[in-house]
Amino acid sequence: MALAAWSPRAAATLGTVLEPIGTLWINAVRMTVIPLVVALIFTGVAGAGDPSRLGKMGARAVPIFLVLLLVSGFFALAVSPLSFEWLNIPTDVAERARASVAVPTTTPQMPSLAQRITDTIPVNPIKAAVDGALLPLIVFTLALAVAVTRLSADRRDALIRGFRAIADAMLVVVGWVLVVAPAGIFALIFVLGARMGASAAGAMLHYVVTLSLVMFAFTLLLYPFAIVLGRVSPRAFATALAPAQAVALTSRSSLAALPAMISEGRDRLGFTTPVTGFVLPFAVSVFRLNVPMAWVVGAIFLGKLYGIPVTGAQLAGLVITATLISFSVPGIPSSSLFLLTPVIVDLGLPAEGVGILIALDAIPDMFKTLANVTGHMTTAAVLDRYDRAPSPAPRELAVVIPSRAAAREP
Repeated sequence: MALAAWSPRAAATLGTVLEPIGTLWINAVRMTVIPLVVALIFTGVAGAGDPSRLGKMGARAVPIFLVLLLVSGFFALAVSPLSFEWLNIPTDVAERARASVAVPTTTPQMPSLAQRITDTIPVNPIKAAVDGALLPLIVFTLALAVAVTRLSADRRDALIRGFRAIADAMLVVVGWVLVVAPAGIFALIFVLGARMGASAAGAMLHYVVTLSLVMFAFTLLLYPFAIVLGRVSPRAFATALAPAQAVALTSRSSLAALPAMISEGRDRLGFTTPVTGFVLPFAVSVFRLNVPMAWVVGAIFLGKLYGIPVTGAQLAGLVITATLISFSVPGIPSSSLFLLTPVIVDLGLPAEGVGILIALDAIPDMFKTLANVTGHMTTAAVLDRYDRAPSPAPRELAVVIPSRAAAREP
């Protein structure tokens, strides 16, 4: 932006040189998405073997994950447009932003509800992959993975090993893409900043603040959910959460916060062994509460930035897709944004916009991890209540306490 203000010709010349670099990098990101998602979902489901092995605790955990993911997505859909109403990007500025990226020349026609439902089962899974239609591809992959669990062990294990090798190889490729991310993101940001001018800074700051506040607001809403459904003390729950939340904010890693969650859940909240030994690690592995919220806010922001309207029906579909795909998000920085790329294109937005979101993700990612960790502990609190089968323990405790008190009396 400074270079454009000082010498528009120099900024335009340098932008012409950098533009292909940004396009190459975003193409590399898009290249990894389909094989990575398919391989991760397949190994996650087929690798579990018989679904009954997850037990009652896993069967109870997954519906809670789904409910919280859907509620978080529709919460973001309800509140974030209120913030973006205050973001005014002049028409000429939006036109210059569109000029910096490859935007579809025609707006995709919105399918009817009946068409959306029928399209979830793909006629041709290969075509769905080529078109980047993630939701039908996820449905096919889930069906294939469940079917594989019915095969004999030798045939099943061979397929699982093959898909696991693909997933591991694609994560290596993603690592390479991340190594050159600074160059790719710099190229994308430079071209956008040079063409939009100073208005780009205000728009990006608005996005960062909005996403962070949406994440923080929903994190606060999780407290009454845990207190009411989990029947835990508000003070005890907040105190037990604080160490894990501190680790989450500073490390931006749910995995790094897991030891604190287990320790505080066991010692302060009295969680049962199945909850601390299975539910919390399971949640850290697959439960990414932030994904629907981040996708909704990001799509609305990019629509504003490029002057391309995104309808409520499109955003509602985005929430469903984000909920399903969140279970296959790998543990790499900004990983959910990598998987957003084909969905953004399907909304009629430029794929290059994902590079902008990744570049701005440092501060929001702190609040994303905060929401994830709070969601993990909330789920554990709710499941801990149902893990405690009715027993005469309260009566036994009532007998023990007076006897100890009597023993202390002179």
